[in-house]
Amino acid sequence: MAKRTQETSCSEMTDKKSKQVRVWVDGCFDMVHFGHANAVRQAKQMGDYLLVGVHSDAEVAKHKGPPVYNEEERYKMVRAIKWVDEVVEDAPYVTTLETLDKYDADFCVHGDDITTTADGQDTYHLVKAAERYKECKRTEGVSTTDLVGRMLLMTRTHHQRGSDTTVDKTEIGAIGQGHSARSPWTGVSQFLPTSNKIVQFSEGKEPKPGDKIVYVAGAFDLFNVGHLDFLQKAAAEGDYIIVGIHTDPVVNRYKGSNYPIMNLHERILSVLACRYVSEVVIGAPYSVSADLMNHFKVDTVCHGQTPIMSDVDGKDPYAIPKEQGKFKMLDSGNVLTTQAIIERIIRHRLDYEARNKKKEQKELKILQAMQDKNGN
Repeated sequence: MAKRTQETSCSEMTDKKSKQVRVWVDGCFDMVHFGHANAVRQAKQMGDYLLVGVHSDAEVAKHKGPPVYNEEERYKMVRAIKWVDEVVEDAPYVTTLETLDKYDADFCVHGDDITTTADGQDTYHLVKAAERYKECKRTEGVSTTDLVGRMLLMTRTHHQRGSDTTVDKTEIGAIGQGHSARSPWTGVSQFLPTSNKIVQFSEGKEPKPGDKIVYVAGAFDLFNVGHLDFLQKAAAEGDYIIVGIHTDPVVNRYKGSNYPIMNLHERILSVLACRYVSEVVIGAPYSVSADLMNHFKVDTVCHGQTPIMSDVDGKDPYAIPKEQGKFKMLDSGNVLTTQAIIERIIRHRLDYEARNKKKEQKELKILQAMQDKNGN
């Protein structure tokens, strides 16, 4: 009898070890950025299979306000994050035990910030009460609210460095107006990049012998479905995709105004999170040189349908790959651009300003309640 009990115990242990741990993450994922990707990455590390529930436009509008990206764009963007195994569309805003059970998820993961419903209730109170909730670390220095704010103000502070860090007083006034207190979640600090964060996002895989290497370059500012569709097309041209990310001053030269909206390191992480990308070149030169082609053993250089500005010397930045017969124009079939996204924001400026203000006010109330509970 003891032997049978021992055998049963061993069998149970084997089953437990072999059972796939299924993790659930959900959210709006509006203007999908590297902060979202980092939460997804951390959640995937807690299990074997990652399910990501994405809320519909109606749910987002009800509880937070109008989304910048529509639901089809958000579903597509989340599917392209390389740590995601499955996307569940139209996920309920309040995470329930029924939802976890329906998809055979062991537990739910969310960042260590606050998410509430339209009436101010914690959206994870049910799974927390059932002890089927785990937290990951929120990515400091970025939020959808912050990105919307950058576009509403078109400030320069998001990519200033060194002696150039002067801020227009009108910008400070606009930012500070009506904000005697700032939420620690909505009122984000400047993103501070580290080598470790880049390593975490990078695949770290070298091309295999015989791989066809494709090189593309650009700003990839406010990484969106337009970029995504282009990279998917580029990935179909080869086996190993290298993306050159231009520096902030270079982007500013050919984009003008106060572009880029996201600074160099923010753009790098956004691109690295994409499942179609193998490697990035940080601060890639605007012109694709013979040295660059030889160094990375590039077989094909691709560019989309957006206009190509001449380099500072007036020359075509793609002259070398064209001469080598290694240049190809791609049509992704998607006309969405960073400028178009900014125009969406500007068109609905009052709606987004009201959304941001309402969100921060709810967070401040919750923060005050937490402080009162802790006697602070």
